[in-house]
Amino acid sequence: MARRCIITGKGVQTGNNVSHANNRTRRRFLPNLQRASLLSDALGEAVRMRLTTSAIRTIEKKGGLDAFLLGTSNRKLMPEALRIKRRIERAVAAAN
Repeated sequence: MARRCIITGKGVQTGNNVSHANNRTRRRFLPNLQRASLLSDALGEAVRMRLTTSAIRTIEKKGGLDAFLLGTSNRKLMPEALRIKRRIERAVAAAN
């Protein structure tokens, strides 16, 4: 399982630990990933995803998972998020 957010695409970054003597050793900066269950109104079920905390806050600000995915262009979403978006679009079309 990759250390990557499926909404924002944030992943592991690399850099240096710098000591007081200015010695540099490589290190990794890991994203703050959390397993989150977000309720989809269109699907009528909770969708489990591995998201960064910033993505969770953004989704809540935009009005929930459905509103966020339907309002975001396909180019900005990861493939896993695109699959969920297509499921939501089909459920909305079937409800109308």
